[in-house]
Formats: sequence, C-alpha cells, structure tokens
Amino acid sequence: MGRKLLLPIIIVVILVAILGGSYNRLVVGDERVKAAWAQVENQLKRRADLIPNLVEVVKGYAAHEQEVLTAITEARTSFNQASTPDEYAEANAQFNRALTNLYAVVENYPDLKANQNFNNLQYELAGTENRIATERMRYNEEVERFNSTIRRFPTNIIANIFGFEQWEYFEIDQDEAEVPEVSF
Repeated sequence: MGRKLLLPIIIVVILVAILGGSYNRLVVGDERVKAAWAQVENQLKRRADLIPNLVEVVKGYAAHEQEVLTAITEARTSFNQASTPDEYAEANAQFNRALTNLYAVVENYPDLKANQNFNNLQYELAGTENRIATERMRYNEEVERFNSTIRRFPTNIIANIFGFEQWEYFEIDQDEAEVPEVSF
C-alpha cells in the first residue's frame, strides 16, 4: 500500500512545485511591470509639473500667444486624467504637439531665448524627456518579458487560472514618430 501511494505523492509534489514556481514568476513579473510603469508615471508627472513654470516664463514675453498657452494647459489636464498606458500615450502626444508650438513661439522672442529662467527650464525639460524615453523603454521591456512569459507553456495555464492578463505597451502615435522641422 505504501508503494502505491508513493508515486502519486511524488507526482503531486512535482506538479505543485512546477505550478507554484510558475505562479511566483508571474507575480514577480507582474510587479516588475507595475514598478516600471510607476517610473514612467513619475517622469511624466515631473514633465507635467515643469510645464506650468515654463509657461509662466513664456507668458511674460508672449502674452498674446494665448492659444499656445491654452493648448499646454489642456495637455496637462489630459495627462492628469490619464490612467492607462493608452491614455498616457495620447496625453503624451498632446503634450508633444503643444510643446512644439511653444518652441515655435519662443523662436519669435529672442529676449526670451536669452532668459536664464527659460534656459534652465528648457534644460530641465530636455533632461526629463530623456528620462521619459528611458523609463518607457524599461517599461516596454518588462511588458515584453511578462507578456511572453504568460504565453509560454505551462505558465499560460497558470496565467489563465489566476487571471493574469497581458499588459499594454506604451507606444507613441505616428505623429510623434515624425521628426519636427527646425529652422533658424
């Protein structure tokens, strides 16, 4: 009787170890994606917080450029209301369009370009843009790693049982992919 139970017990122990290991890998992967996304949000928030300062400096020089300043305010509102990678991507695109218009306005005000406050804010914004790009890349790498994990056998079975779903990539829209034209 003892030998008859030994084989099923060994099989159950092996299955539990495999299933438990797969579940734990899914949990760790899911948490890594969440952490990477939090870093993307942190950098997007940093940019959103810098924008009002940049706008205030520009306002002093370009009071009549209300349309551009309004577009930036609306872009920041869209960012603050975003909650998914797709919504953040759209808010990001709106921000980029508004900033492109802002820089076009700046070109018309030579004194503004020489203003130290503006230059400092522009420098901070450029650094933030680099951080955003880095964090988006890290997030997308974690999404790729996690999504491929939940699609592989036998982990896909565990993922389906416990309701793990694929994460969305943070992708830019086609308008953002085009290089803006700069002229002096």
